[in-house]
Amino acid sequence: MGHISFLVTAVVITALAFDFTNGFHDTANSMATSIATGALRPKVAVAISAVLNLCGAFLSVAVAKTISGGIIDEKAGIQPQVVFAALIGAIVWNLVTWLRGIPSSSSHALYGGLLGATVVSVGLHGVHVDVVATKILIPAIASPIVAGVAAWGATKLSYRLTAKGDQEVTRKGFKVGQVASAMLVSVAHGTSDGQKTMGVITLTLITAHSLAPGSNPPLWVILAAGLTMGLGTYIGGWRIIRTMGKGITEVDASQGFTAQTAAATVILTSSHMGYGLSTTHVCSGGIMGAGKGKVGGTVHWNTVRKMTYAWVLTLPAAGLVGGAGVLLADQGAWGQIALGLIGAGIAAWIYVASRGQRISAANVVAEDPLPVGAAAGQPAVASPSPVIAA
Repeated sequence: MGHISFLVTAVVITALAFDFTNGFHDTANSMATSIATGALRPKVAVAISAVLNLCGAFLSVAVAKTISGGIIDEKAGIQPQVVFAALIGAIVWNLVTWLRGIPSSSSHALYGGLLGATVVSVGLHGVHVDVVATKILIPAIASPIVAGVAAWGATKLSYRLTAKGDQEVTRKGFKVGQVASAMLVSVAHGTSDGQKTMGVITLTLITAHSLAPGSNPPLWVILAAGLTMGLGTYIGGWRIIRTMGKGITEVDASQGFTAQTAAATVILTSSHMGYGLSTTHVCSGGIMGAGKGKVGGTVHWNTVRKMTYAWVLTLPAAGLVGGAGVLLADQGAWGQIALGLIGAGIAAWIYVASRGQRISAANVVAEDPLPVGAAAGQPAVASPSPVIAA
């Protein structure tokens, strides 16, 4: 029992570490366009987002239930080390994509880690394949398209309605709207992504027989997940903010407002229905749609292509790491300790590598950053294209 209690504690701490990386990895989803257009100062933006992420975590537990009792069969003999290995896989993928400045999905990294670790540990029968298809895979394809089409139409309508007005007044009005829509996306992100860590911790407590199958997340789990994500958000994922704010397309206040509003609507609706979609996919789709909705607007398809590669690779890559990790974790205490040390070592290496090309609030809107996917430490290369990332 003592060994199990120690492992459960380690899993909960690791789940909160993932939640922290989710916070700074996905801050860009809600605040990138507001920062890019100057509607909010960088530090103010992430502070507001952090508070609202925490608030959003208390609004619903539908997505948490999808994870804790939906995609994984609680009765298939899942052990806490399976969740531990899954979290290591998700954290590693989050940090790798953050280092490269690629807006990948923290949610899909978590799903991939869970699926890979579960299949290796107990077999395919431990996965509810139908739930994975209907609540993860289909939304992953449909949600960015829906958000993109909505943002495209809303952008065209906004330009048409304001074409004859005072453009300076219009611009200021849309900046105010951007602040409101960015706040709404932050709440939506907390409602969606905050629940995923709650679901993982709840699943761990169920596998350790500390909670009955089908239980909702306890209050302390909701509070811990919300606070940790808020802290990660406040740190600010500046590399990905740069890519989302300027690398996909050059947005003005009107486009930022329509992209964020479309994304928030899709995320909140899906969270209410328990769909475990990716806020990164939705927000990116919204930005692309807004970019094409402006007459003469362009989308930097080179950036989009690299993002798409990362999206496609996220589930299998995190799954492979999670699956390999559970082989080690299943060896007993020494294997679990070794897995934890390997994960910590990779995280430390990535942190050191990131110092070679530091991105912060001070230079997040710089005009000559690294191209998307460039290695940290590589010198910036001036380019006529405004594709931006770090």
